[in-house]
Amino acid sequence: MIRDITLGQYYASDSPIHRLDPRVKIIATLLFIIELFIVDNFIGFGICAAVLAAVIIVSRVPLSFIMRGLKPILFILFFTFALNIFMVKGEVIWEWKFLHITREGIQIAVFMAIRLVLLIIGSSMLTLTTKPLSLTDGIERLLSPLARFKFPSHEIAMMMTIALRFIPTLLEETDKIMKAQQARGADFESGGLMKRAKALIPVLVPLFVSAFRIAQDLAMAMEARCYHGGENRTRMHEMKLKTRDFVTFALEAIFLALIIIEARMF
Repeated sequence: MIRDITLGQYYASDSPIHRLDPRVKIIATLLFIIELFIVDNFIGFGICAAVLAAVIIVSRVPLSFIMRGLKPILFILFFTFALNIFMVKGEVIWEWKFLHITREGIQIAVFMAIRLVLLIIGSSMLTLTTKPLSLTDGIERLLSPLARFKFPSHEIAMMMTIALRFIPTLLEETDKIMKAQQARGADFESGGLMKRAKALIPVLVPLFVSAFRIAQDLAMAMEARCYHGGENRTRMHEMKLKTRDFVTFALEAIFLALIIIEARMF
């Protein structure tokens, strides 16, 4: 389960998606999330899924690697689906005691499940195709206009990137701790839900200790390299928008217009 979480991981490749400017990918991801909430029918979700499938193909990230990241959220998907299918009122098509399933509940449950899956996959494509340092620079450049109002754009971008970057590190550390405890006789898989949850408590203490140790090591490394925030910092590689970035902007604008037109027509 721990190894199945792909959020925050970077998949190295030399695809056209990887070579895009990080600012373009951040804006495209935000617009894709907005488009998912504009869509309110299966035709719109089909268009979004087709566009996302095309991006995955062009990015050369294996579909199996992307789908593996959905395993940890299967419980959330099931819980959301069940909550909508049983709680939404409408035309009842099945009923047993206090439980009832409505036609509207099924439709909303399916909508929410599809939207959640597309949202997670679409967001994962940003971190899978963008290096952490490039992501930091992209977020900082996008927030740079707010610097006039003394907004700490560099610090915010740095914190967000560090948080994403250390998700795989902490997951790897959790896996090591669990394996070490299993070698000492700990059982994390048998028993009911409550028993397995209690068995994870001994994992949390060494995990928190390890997290604080990693944070301290990172702080010492940044101080040793004379890091003092974003003031007067220079970059080895300056970001410049190229033709492929403008083409991506144009395609994203067409896609957004298509989604808005489709939502109004249907």
